[in-house]
Amino acid sequence: MTNLISTFSALADETRLSIVERLMAQGELPAGDLVADARISGPAISRHLKVLREAGLISQRAEGNKRLYAVRPEALRTIADWTMDHRTFWEAGLDRLEALLSEDDHD
Repeated sequence: MTNLISTFSALADETRLSIVERLMAQGELPAGDLVADARISGPAISRHLKVLREAGLISQRAEGNKRLYAVRPEALRTIADWTMDHRTFWEAGLDRLEALLSEDDHD
């Protein structure tokens, strides 16, 4: 559970979530590409990347003088597993809501 707390905490920030979404869409990218398209400074992006690394959401590897970042699929699988484990809860709530709305339509 501790891992999930740090995962969701890291993703709660709009900038970090957008970094993860971009890496998911485009694959591994150098830090320079992430900084070039950001509306914040390079050091700020570096701090966000550090939080994402420490939360286990992304990996970093060196290639010459570049630092390349990629999403760790196992981290996303953990989120998906947690979501699916709670699916019954959400489905039951949505079923109750649908029943209530249906009753209102018949009144």
